[in-house]
Amino acid sequence: MKLMSYNQALALNAQPLPPISRVLVSLALTVAAWELRHRTRKQLAQMPKHMLRDIGLSESHAEHEAEKPFWRA
Repeated sequence: MKLMSYNQALALNAQPLPPISRVLVSLALTVAAWELRHRTRKQLAQMPKHMLRDIGLSESHAEHEAEKPFWRA
């Protein structure tokens, strides 16, 4: 079973779809965004100090971002 990429799902969401399909695609996009936030925040929390400096983040800002729940942007 081949999974759809996030970009493919966004393109699909832009096409006219029946109402139930629009709801399901929208739900799938929301869950994908939540999963992406969860993964990236987990990686941010594990990032060494020197790498945080390289990307222009302070430790406190990175910690604040990593502590956010996945559903908050």
